[in-house]
Amino acid sequence: MHCCIPCGILPLHTMSAKLKSSVSKGRDVAKDPARPFESGVLAKARTVAQQYQIVLKYEDGEWFGHGLELPGARGDGKTPSDAVADTREALVTMVAYMLEQGQPVPAPAREGHRSVQINIRVTPEEKTVLESQSRARGFRGLSDFIRTAVLEKV
Repeated sequence: MHCCIPCGILPLHTMSAKLKSSVSKGRDVAKDPARPFESGVLAKARTVAQQYQIVLKYEDGEWFGHGLELPGARGDGKTPSDAVADTREALVTMVAYMLEQGQPVPAPAREGHRSVQINIRVTPEEKTVLESQSRARGFRGLSDFIRTAVLEKV
């Protein structure tokens, strides 16, 4: 069964009959993350989530997946394709919730938008060496040089 962490969203098909009944009997559906989404929101969420990448891991005889762009969207399955399908549904649910709440959704990783920043600490001497190497190799900035150098080694 997939889930969306940290919001704990459950898609409609995973709801118990009791929960489905309480949703339909007038519980505050607008605030209930387990309720169904409007068809337009769900369609857009499917389109967006279809572009996201899924990371798979095999452990203890089962496949587990999570979204690269939304690591809190997780799924599992007996086969890699089952885990991908389950994880994809978690991504759809998470994106639908974000769209519904007016939150921005991450761009697909393959688009190469750099939206995450990391910080590293170096000594003044290390910084001088890195800047010198960066200029010598034709980089405009230290960030591009470090990113390229690290990704070449991975």
